[in-house]
Amino acid sequence: MTSSHPDINHKVWANALVALGQQLGQTEVERWFADTQFRGIRNRTATLVVPSRLHSQWIRENHLKELCKVLSVNDCKFIIEEPDELTLEPEDASTIESSAKAPQEAPAKTFKRPSEPIEMPERLVLNKNYVFDNFIVGGANLLAHASALGVAEGKATGFNPLFLHGSVGLGKTHLLQAIAHHRLEKDPGLRIVFLSCEQFVNHFIQALQQGNINTFRKRYRNADMLIVDDIQLLSNKKRTQEEFFHTFNELHNAHKQIVLASDSPPQEISDLQDRLLSRFKWGMVAEISPPEFETRMAILQAKADHIGIELPRDVAHFIAENIDNNVRELEGSLTRVQAMASLCGRRIDLALAKEALASEIRPTGRPIRIDDIMEIICRQHGTKISDLQSKKRSRSIVLPRQIAMFLARQLMPNSSLGEIGGFFGGRDHSTVVHALEKIQDRRRVDSDFTIQLNELERQVRQLSEGK
Repeated sequence: MTSSHPDINHKVWANALVALGQQLGQTEVERWFADTQFRGIRNRTATLVVPSRLHSQWIRENHLKELCKVLSVNDCKFIIEEPDELTLEPEDASTIESSAKAPQEAPAKTFKRPSEPIEMPERLVLNKNYVFDNFIVGGANLLAHASALGVAEGKATGFNPLFLHGSVGLGKTHLLQAIAHHRLEKDPGLRIVFLSCEQFVNHFIQALQQGNINTFRKRYRNADMLIVDDIQLLSNKKRTQEEFFHTFNELHNAHKQIVLASDSPPQEISDLQDRLLSRFKWGMVAEISPPEFETRMAILQAKADHIGIELPRDVAHFIAENIDNNVRELEGSLTRVQAMASLCGRRIDLALAKEALASEIRPTGRPIRIDDIMEIICRQHGTKISDLQSKKRSRSIVLPRQIAMFLARQLMPNSSLGEIGGFFGGRDHSTVVHALEKIQDRRRVDSDFTIQLNELERQVRQLSEGK
């Protein structure tokens, strides 16, 4: 089957671009396909005209499968068409079929260096507030903080690379910048390259376009420390992964520190080369989880101190209870409360906080009750409520009881220690204190246990919301 009519080609290509946009994202389509011309299909092979060799290489190596699918073809042939010259890819020169006339055995076109220099991160710009002293440490981020501090002090040589992962707004970038601040304080002459993965990708593309790859490699491979945020953006970028792999090897073999951060753990980054995956897991992989209630309270108080406001405890409780997944949103909520108080000339109290955050806080079915906690703990540990309230002290009962006390303290902040103890067979507040200390101690050394606690907390919240 052959398609060569201009009107038909235009319609086919327009539909293909829409489909590609849904699969790859509009930004990727505009970058690589906006200047591409569709010349038709012959023998289930599409002919495309692209403005540079980089375009043909990138599309072939990263998006060929999707392109063939939307065009319903088996393969694509590329013609490289630059100003005043039409050039064929060497591998396509003898087989390409097109209505366009191309010169026989056309030589490969070399890239012309533009007048603008390649943009490189020569100057390290850091947020002065993103230091270790301003980072609130809790059970959810304890391992990540300790690992980052060890790397910053040069005492954790086995943590190479250090790979931090967690959802957005939990403090990954804060820790990355804190590492850079700390190292530069100890050694101002240290060559630190700090950038996002998106910047690395863009620099690599520019280097290829400008024929400046040696300068690019020298910049990154001569660093004393490489810090890359949002490394999950390497997903589906085969050429960039190849380059980053060699950069990683050069630095690691030279005993230079590498620090990476991602929204996902290494094994969950899609289409990541196995050899990169194994290297990302060579050193220390540390997760940052959503902060528990006590840490959220501490973050709010630190933020209040920083902006110079007095934060009533019941207001802090209200915010910490309702904004529980994201440090950035937690601090932003306090900023909105402070702004409303300032603009309206009112003092900060619970009524104002509820008004300021009305659109941010989802209404819940009812407050969390001790019965909710008991039900989730018993379901998880296969025990009975009567056992948790009994005098039994076997490990199979003591641990679930201590976890239940801990969750009660976290999720029912208005209940006193004595009241919590009363729920568990009339125990006094000292027993509750002991239980809290035991759970906190275990959280400090057992990241899997911390994950389990966070999951139990999520289940209790869902139960109270009627989900």
